[in-house]
Amino acid sequence: MGESGPFRRLMQYMAPHKGTFRLAALCSILNKIWDLAPPLIIGLAVDVVVQRDSSYLAGFGYSDPWNQLIILSILTFLIWALESLFEYFYGILWRNLAQTVQHELRVETFGHVQNQAMNWFDERQKGDVLAILNDDVNQLERFLDKGANDMLQVTTTVIVVGAVFLLISWKVAIFAVLPIPIIIWGSFLYQKSLEPKYADVRNTAGRLNALLENDLSGMTTIQSFTAEDRELKRVEDLSNEYREANREAIRLSVAFVPLIRMAILCGFTATLLLGGWLTLEDKLAIGAYSILVFMTQRLLWPLTHLGETFDLYQRAMASSTRILDVLSSPTEILQGEHSPTRSEIASSDIVIENLDFAYPNRENVFENLNLKIEAGKTTAIVGATGSGKTTLIRLLQRFAEPSSGEISWTEKSLADWNLKSLRLSMALVDQHITLFPTTILENIRYGNPSASDDEVKAAAVAAEASEFITELPDNWNTLVGEGGHRLSGGQRQRLAIARAILKDAPLLILDEATSAIDNETEAALQRSINKLSENRTAVIIAHRISTIRNADRIIVLENGKIIEDGSHDELIAQNGQYSTIWNIQIGARMVRF
Repeated sequence: MGESGPFRRLMQYMAPHKGTFRLAALCSILNKIWDLAPPLIIGLAVDVVVQRDSSYLAGFGYSDPWNQLIILSILTFLIWALESLFEYFYGILWRNLAQTVQHELRVETFGHVQNQAMNWFDERQKGDVLAILNDDVNQLERFLDKGANDMLQVTTTVIVVGAVFLLISWKVAIFAVLPIPIIIWGSFLYQKSLEPKYADVRNTAGRLNALLENDLSGMTTIQSFTAEDRELKRVEDLSNEYREANREAIRLSVAFVPLIRMAILCGFTATLLLGGWLTLEDKLAIGAYSILVFMTQRLLWPLTHLGETFDLYQRAMASSTRILDVLSSPTEILQGEHSPTRSEIASSDIVIENLDFAYPNRENVFENLNLKIEAGKTTAIVGATGSGKTTLIRLLQRFAEPSSGEISWTEKSLADWNLKSLRLSMALVDQHITLFPTTILENIRYGNPSASDDEVKAAAVAAEASEFITELPDNWNTLVGEGGHRLSGGQRQRLAIARAILKDAPLLILDEATSAIDNETEAALQRSINKLSENRTAVIIAHRISTIRNADRIIVLENGKIIEDGSHDELIAQNGQYSTIWNIQIGARMVRF
């Protein structure tokens, strides 16, 4: 159990807690030292009843055997008290250290994950990230709670008992400790064999967690397609794979203890026979022989727990590798220090020059795109699916990075902006609304955590959301449920618009903000959007042309290129693609691009 790569990395991470770690280790060692003292007391007691006034203790001036036994009784009480005291101390220290490290790892890992670019998430399954934040962190906590103490106490036992043996009889010591190198050598081989097994276990656990998370999120789809049996089979297959991965590790783990027992048997038998022979030949005192027999048991028997300790260790190292790999992954978005004032932002155009962009292993979405989004005006973007509308929004928010070219705002490249300042300058209403499992009031307040209740309610009124909210049994204190599932799609989007109103950012981005709203509500929400867009820069993506007909400028994208550009009336007059879609939509056929 030497300092392998994962162990070194873990110790480096725990450096701020080295004082607590050392104190906990000291308490574990002292507890084990006092735990090993009773066999010495037993040996001295045997020596007293056999040798009487010629015993070892008699040499200290206590010739009366009864007084010697009283002294041994007092020492026994002291030893047990000290052993119990240090057991209490190491229990408190190790467990609190485990909880602290668990807490810090989870928080730091989640904080690091939050700073990753969106493509980092695109390359990973959400369930696997959840497994790291929960299962792997908990696995490490279990090792610090128990396994670290076991490792220290086994090491202390070998050193202390080995020293006592050498002092009493080096001949017996040689045979008693002979199994130890074999056990340690076998343990290292065992560790080496077990390491990849538990890496497989943790990886499979992550994939199983990802599947379960996905299925629970998509239960409506599963049931609507009557795919319960298919999904059950998928979960069953992956769960079986997880079981098989654990079975391989278990096969090695359970084989370890019987092999250790056989090595222990050899050492114990050697002590029993050789020590007994030396005692019969009057070359070893009876009390000393008693100490050797009991100490052999104390020395070798705890080694049977090495299997369990190695099991905890390898699980923890497999988990810590996954956790520390996430923590050491570079934050892919670099940022500058540019943090302009609100007035500078509000009066500045967003300029896109010679922009190229492609998702990994895919063709370019944009090639040499040039576009100016004018400050204080509303720019609408329409186009077919895959034309690049949402990708453009991702680039503006730096959820994706251009392959070449530049996007600048306040005459500074977005790469030079402070990322927090950039995103605080934007209010996004996405087509995929994210609500949190709290009240309606707090979900709207997410746009501005310092807003008062009156300000939150005013934003809801502006978003035409207050009417349905006040009709709910708990109105503003209604819990929306996980992901807002207790609300309709239209209600969720109205809350998202209210949240954007409350944020009051210089740039408003609406990505299909009215996609889940019925025609009767659309007009009311359109008034809210028009009001929200006043005196600020707005970028609106829409399928329904009716929602963007009043935009100052409308851009039609096709395959990443601007094919039409102008106001609603100008584009209708051009009689191009925009005009065709407009005619289809006003003809009562709602066609999504």
